[in-house]
Amino acid sequence: MTQFDPNDPNDPRIEEGIRLFNDREFFECHDVFEDFWSELVGPEKKFFQGLIHAAVSLFHFEGGNYGGAQRMYRSCTTYLCPFEPTFARIDVTRLLSELRSCFAQLLATRNSYPHGLKLQADLIPIIHRLPRFS
Repeated sequence: MTQFDPNDPNDPRIEEGIRLFNDREFFECHDVFEDFWSELVGPEKKFFQGLIHAAVSLFHFEGGNYGGAQRMYRSCTTYLCPFEPTFARIDVTRLLSELRSCFAQLLATRNSYPHGLKLQADLIPIIHRLPRFS
């Protein structure tokens, strides 16, 4: 099992997962974070599950699976909210805010989805990392 220090998370898979997320390679991001997540045992496990679900929600939204996107969005917010404002040097509050903006139109729909609804490129969130302090 992986020892995890949220003040100095140093596993290269975290950086790679963030890079993939920010490059909009959501499926690949999911794989990298899931590999790391599978080794965790503490409370941070739920945080990384939230990041996995955030990536999957965007993957589904991008692919037109609106129901899956909504479910994964709700799940990711449930997992990530307890870690606000920051965790593992990630600005969780900002990520959640950007996700909320990205999903606003989709979440406003009830039983059907507007024709032509697409993931808006200018609203796709990125993961912002806080600097390391010596």
